[in-house]
Amino acid sequence: MNNNRIFSEELVNEVADELLIADLQRATIGEVLLLSSELERRTGIPFIRMDQGSPGLPSCVIGREAEKVALDRDVASQYPAAAGVPELKKEASRFVKAFIDIDIPAECCIPTVGSVAASYGSFIAVTQADPKKNKVLFIDPGFPIQRSQLKIIGADYLQFDIYSYRGEALRAKIESFFERGDVAAIIYSNPNNPAWICLEESELKIIGELADKYGVIVLEDLAYFCMDFRQYLGKPFAPPYVPTVGRYCKNYIIMLSSSKIFSYAGQRMAVACISPNLWNTCFDGLATRYGGKGHFGSTFTASIMYMITSGVTHSTQYGYAAMLKAATDGELDFVTETEEYARRAARMKKIFTDNGFTIVYDRDVTREVGDGFFFTIGYPGIKSGELLKELLYYGVSSISLSTTGSEEEGVRACTSRMREELYPILEERMRNFKKDHPIV
Repeated sequence: MNNNRIFSEELVNEVADELLIADLQRATIGEVLLLSSELERRTGIPFIRMDQGSPGLPSCVIGREAEKVALDRDVASQYPAAAGVPELKKEASRFVKAFIDIDIPAECCIPTVGSVAASYGSFIAVTQADPKKNKVLFIDPGFPIQRSQLKIIGADYLQFDIYSYRGEALRAKIESFFERGDVAAIIYSNPNNPAWICLEESELKIIGELADKYGVIVLEDLAYFCMDFRQYLGKPFAPPYVPTVGRYCKNYIIMLSSSKIFSYAGQRMAVACISPNLWNTCFDGLATRYGGKGHFGSTFTASIMYMITSGVTHSTQYGYAAMLKAATDGELDFVTETEEYARRAARMKKIFTDNGFTIVYDRDVTREVGDGFFFTIGYPGIKSGELLKELLYYGVSSISLSTTGSEEEGVRACTSRMREELYPILEERMRNFKKDHPIV
């Protein structure tokens, strides 16, 4: 038993203690990243890095070149306006129309420092708008950082694991939370981080209808935009369009990040696209706290986001605008470029399932879950945190599903850092894992 480990339990525990990681089984993404990096540094043995969801493709050259041009115009000498440069706002609005087929005016598209800042600002605005509604409902599994943001602002949250509530079953589950009367917003990612499940149009319609019925704001995180590779979503102004709750409700914020679709993570760039109805709604809670009429759009932009970022880096806005324009004009096929993640996922999944692992979140409502940036794996008889720890001994880093709000046992695997020379290494290590963990 355990004769084929790459790293001893003693060494892993020693490094964890030095890094002040209190509980390996509940380690955060950052802690796992530090631990695996240090083990790799000390031993020279390569890790299979499935922890951090960092892009594994080159950044988009169109964005880089546009930033250089902007810098040569000396935009660096001026503070960027909180509302964003006109070029970016215009192109964000066009991009949404081209690929989602909904109308969000340029005025309502606000640049943010990545989707992390977009969700942070959104949480502040939505939980302060109505004093009676101060909670956020998470459709889990979800992004752990967003829960941490709510802790910082002192807001509470509710959650449920969607695993057993797909399709029409989702309606009663969500309504059981909304009818409490204290839910300000509901948030999810689609495709999902970490499970890569995709909410289907029928489910988004349920969410939208209930949101309007109970006056709840929907926060839709589309960080992995057009990355449901089971169908090609990359042709602008032509179906099939990206599924969105924006077709089914009045009050929503769509978060569009440049990090994954353009591999532009280092520049921390996103836009928060606010529905026109929500943008123009005035809330007493915002008026009381910030003064004025409590206009949502103005408050979000000038009184909240500006306090968080002081405006988004000037040149990066021009870079993002250029990439959005190229995609909308049909000159940049970002979908085909990012499809590399699906190919990696298919190869990695096969290695794991050939060696006794199962795919935890394996289905959407009407079909099997697709291949993409993330997937989830479990192993018979081993709980989430224990599996994370056991895989570390075999030189494979991941994050526990228990840290994402999931009630299922397993870990999240990210495909972004996989390289060609690592596939045979992963295969050998997982064969050894299976030998050391015989399935009864």
